[in-house]
Amino acid sequence: MQATSKDLRFHTKKILDAARRGEEVVITFHGKPYAKIVPLDEHRTKDKQNEFCGMWKDREDMKDVEGYVRQLRKGRSF
Repeated sequence: MQATSKDLRFHTKKILDAARRGEEVVITFHGKPYAKIVPLDEHRTKDKQNEFCGMWKDREDMKDVEGYVRQLRKGRSF
């Protein structure tokens, strides 16, 4: 599917619905391709979320979270 930048501005829902159905939407500006809206890959999103949640799981210095925060705050006055 192709849409102009004006279409994107006034018909955003229609364009996003097309992407949700699996279509790629090329946005044009002054008749030239400018951007592409593609469907989101569900599996890739899940991997990124899991990667973020476990990014510090192997850090030994953060096993005791309360102790780690206490150590960071040591010497600071509030």
